[in-house]
Amino acid sequence: QVQLVESGGGLVHPGGSLTLSCVVSGTDFGAAPMGWYRQLSGGQRTLVASIGYNSNNPGYIDSVKGRFTISRDNTKSTVYLQMTTLKPEDTALYFCNKVPRWQSWGQGTQVTVSS
Repeated sequence: QVQLVESGGGLVHPGGSLTLSCVVSGTDFGAAPMGWYRQLSGGQRTLVASIGYNSNNPGYIDSVKGRFTISRDNTKSTVYLQMTTLKPEDTALYFCNKVPRWQSWGQGTQVTVSS
C-alpha cells in the first residue's frame, strides 16, 4: 500500500519561502510521475506542479510559474516543492501524489501565507 508523508508547511509572511517534502513508500517511486496538489479551504484538490519519473518535463499552473520549483530525489523516494514569493492566495493544504494520482493520500501539510 502506498504511503505518502508530506512535511515542511508553516506560517509565512507574503513574499516568504517554504520548501515542502514528501516521502513515498510502498511503491516503485522511481517509475512514478509525481505532482504536488493543493486544496484551498472548502475546495477541491488541484494539481499545481508535476515532474516526470526521471525529473523530466516539470510543469506548473500559471499562477505559480516562476515562483515554485518541483524536484525529486529517487534515491530518497522524495519529491520537493520549493515555493518562493509566496502570496496569500497560496494558502492551502498541500499534498503530493502520483500523476495521475493513486487512490491513497497523505495527511498533507498546511501552508498559510499571512501578514
